[in-house]
Amino acid sequence: MAALTADRNTTSREGSDFEFPVAATTKIYAGAIVGFNAGAAVATKGVTSTTFKSAGVAVEQADNSAGGAGDIRVKVRRGCFRFANSAAGDLITLADIGSDCYVVDDQTVAKTNGTSTRSVAGKVRDVDAAGVWVEL
Repeated sequence: MAALTADRNTTSREGSDFEFPVAATTKIYAGAIVGFNAGAAVATKGVTSTTFKSAGVAVEQADNSAGGAGDIRVKVRRGCFRFANSAAGDLITLADIGSDCYVVDDQTVAKTNGTSTRSVAGKVRDVDAAGVWVEL
């Protein structure tokens, strides 16, 4: 496409709410980390994987457990959300604010990439007794 030579009516939308087709035989619970594995054109719940790319959090449950790829869609919201904190050496603390954290499962984040087995969930924004606030 060539560069503009006149004004353009560029459409826009809020960068927080999206809807994606869901992977086959997948159930995504409301509040789960949602994303994509490398090369996949369908959303899945957060998992330990080196190719997972976080997209946001499921706004409501999307049950495609008996369906094919893309049979249903999941509503996803981007923002800052509280997730469960990992444990022991992977426990996230206030000292980690501003750092990347990593997906353990669809509700848990960790301080490290688990010896290169986990993908980035998002940025740590706060830590409290109930969990880790992550921007994704």
